[in-house]
Amino acid sequence: MSTQQSINNYIAGVWLDGDAEGLDAQVPIAELNIIDSAGIFDLVHYMQDDFRITVPLQEISPANFRTVDTMAALVERLRREGETVR
Repeated sequence: MSTQQSINNYIAGVWLDGDAEGLDAQVPIAELNIIDSAGIFDLVHYMQDDFRITVPLQEISPANFRTVDTMAALVERLRREGETVR
């Protein structure tokens, strides 16, 4: 399963009663009130656990959690950065 699919499924399961219809990688999550600011922190915990990354506080911004695409890009970037640190 891709990073995008995993994030999409999580959002659908937690905030949309499992119904992912209409939720694609470009949907503006916060603008459509699918999640609120507290929900972003729930997503951060999920991403850290599921993808085994650390999301630094400065990366927790509306821009990085705007769409499933932007969240997946954040995960991939943090994974790459983590690999270069090791």
